[in-house]
Amino acid sequence: MLPVIPLNYLAILVGVFANVVIGFLWFGPIFGKVWAKEMGYENMEPDTKAMMKSMGLMIIGSFLTAYVLAHSLFVWKPSSWNLPGDGPAWMYGAYAAFYTWLGFYIPMLLGSIAWESKSWRLFFINAGYNLVSLAAIGLILAVWPA
Repeated sequence: MLPVIPLNYLAILVGVFANVVIGFLWFGPIFGKVWAKEMGYENMEPDTKAMMKSMGLMIIGSFLTAYVLAHSLFVWKPSSWNLPGDGPAWMYGAYAAFYTWLGFYIPMLLGSIAWESKSWRLFFINAGYNLVSLAAIGLILAVWPA
């Protein structure tokens, strides 16, 4: 039988909001110009309808990420395995975020370099965003359990 994993949906939604804010800053004032150049968008005017669609898809993806990460966080806690010594919440939030990033995000980004001819500069911009975003979501979920 599968374990019942308690979820805090408000924390998941706050994680989604944090991801959107981080994305706005990361791909706006922090790395926006470099990212646009690497993507070949530097001289393009953004289409409002396309931007709204992209934003909607990002929110859906952010929700799925936070939802699945909430499940992963539960598994990182020793008490979920009936073992003592959970340790500080931030620790298993950071572990879940880091290993999710390392095991799932980095291989996909490497595939973009190998098969889509994306640059290493773009790899590091996207990998950095993914790590910061996952860390924020992981910490929110860890310190605000169900």
